[in-house]
Amino acid sequence: MAKQGNQLDQEKFSCSICLEELKDPVTLPCGHSYCLNCIKTHWDEEDGKKLHSCPQCRQTFTPRPVLVKNTMLAELVKELKKPEVPVAPADHCYAGLEDVACDFCTGKKLKAVKSCLMCLVSYCEKHLQPHYDVAQLKKHKLVEPSKNLQENICSRHDEVMKMFCRTDQQCICYLCSVDEHKGHDTVSAAAERTERQRELEGSRQQIQQRIQDIEKDVKVLQQEVEALNRSAEKTVEDSEKIFTELICLMEKRSSEVKQQIRSQQETEVSRVKELQEKLEQEITELKRKDAELEQLSHTEDQNQFLHNYPSLSQLSESTDTSSVDIRPLRYFEDVTAAVSELRDQLQDILRQTWTNISSLVTQVDVLLPQAEPEPKTRAGFLKYSCEITLDPNTANEYLLLSEGNRKVTVMSQKQSYSSHKDRFIHWYQVLSRESLTGRCYWEVEWRGTGVDIAVAYKNISRSGFGDECGFGYNDKSWALRCFQNNWKTKQFCFNNIKTPVSGPQSSRIGVYLDHRAGILSFYSVSETMTLFHRVQTTFTQPLHAGLYAGFEDGDTVKFCKLN
Repeated sequence: MAKQGNQLDQEKFSCSICLEELKDPVTLPCGHSYCLNCIKTHWDEEDGKKLHSCPQCRQTFTPRPVLVKNTMLAELVKELKKPEVPVAPADHCYAGLEDVACDFCTGKKLKAVKSCLMCLVSYCEKHLQPHYDVAQLKKHKLVEPSKNLQENICSRHDEVMKMFCRTDQQCICYLCSVDEHKGHDTVSAAAERTERQRELEGSRQQIQQRIQDIEKDVKVLQQEVEALNRSAEKTVEDSEKIFTELICLMEKRSSEVKQQIRSQQETEVSRVKELQEKLEQEITELKRKDAELEQLSHTEDQNQFLHNYPSLSQLSESTDTSSVDIRPLRYFEDVTAAVSELRDQLQDILRQTWTNISSLVTQVDVLLPQAEPEPKTRAGFLKYSCEITLDPNTANEYLLLSEGNRKVTVMSQKQSYSSHKDRFIHWYQVLSRESLTGRCYWEVEWRGTGVDIAVAYKNISRSGFGDECGFGYNDKSWALRCFQNNWKTKQFCFNNIKTPVSGPQSSRIGVYLDHRAGILSFYSVSETMTLFHRVQTTFTQPLHAGLYAGFEDGDTVKFCKLN
């Protein structure tokens, strides 16, 4: 017990700067003591401020106090020194390759137990203690040990990024808000986190509701499979009894009917089972998404939350089976009736009704078709309108984004964008932030020498000069190209194949996408809509809307707001 008390006394005679025993202790006018070299170094760094303060109580001194060794305190420290060699920490306390190391430890570093979002430093248990003891340090935000603390530092101003720019959708420091982000919509990172947290909870509720709806659909489908199987079995039995009475005349037809019924039964069961599997897979994916969102909701690091939120908040397109439609038929019962009639009429039925029997078998179709016709009027298209904004991280450096990242203007001077792997380096192009699946409709308005109105997969190349990056020059993008000289011309481009397009002059283009059906259509916007070009293909990935903004300084193109 005496030894433990001695260790406690030693901690009381430690320097709060280096956290070691006081060396050449000096006492400030406020009463706090430090190592001579520690406080001198601390104040040397503050010389430009003309005010010198105590690191613990923050009392300021003007002029800078003359430091004199506290001989009595030095003697006390000397007396408290233990002769025993301190026991080294156990090996499991030291930081390994996968661990976060204490930034204050010298030599072999101990594992960090917490990271401070204010200090941007990770601490072991010993060096963390001041954050529990010192009043000012108690206000700091402590989180689980993290290796990514430097991501919270602004690379331009070397300041902690405590703000969020909603205009550019990125974390910034307070200097950024009065510099390159001046005039932008900025809030504190904490406020943005709170709002996104609410959105996250809303997304989780949607997911959970969707899971419940799909589970109901799965149950309905299972009941239909059972009913379909019962009906098929009964029809086979009835047909066999009837055909037994007509062995001589109907043996061949009996075999064909049985084969047709079984084939149609297998086909329909297979279709329903396939839809069941898709729904169950969607349930699994939604639960996984929900788990990721739940984990994200508990993330303490605000910047990590905001960094990961866009990629996690997007919900994949539903299988669109919130209401499974079942064809109101009696399955194979009509086949039984037709076979009974066949027994009674023999040769006449064989000659006249056989086609009818075969048709009735193939009409057993549990699921109603899901496809819908493409709208014919602008009002019909507007039912599928979607809000599209441009992703600044993809914009070429000579493109200026404005109007809430919906408008693009070609500039003669480079814009001050940060370096990003998604940016188009040589092509004057930009992609939407939103990914597009399901049915979508948007309108684009352009002015200038020309424009490419496109959709593209996210994995389209960004950095090269060649066709692999240009909209319409590869198999990852589709583009309607409009030019204006003394006349207006248009062409549709895919995989570097150019198809001339005719139609009226139009500076406002409507784009309709049915991702599941593989339909992409371009229209001249009016109440009746005039089709320029339609593509029928198979899309294998979500799409992003894309714009090639033009060729000359001042050319503009924007996504229109649709009411």
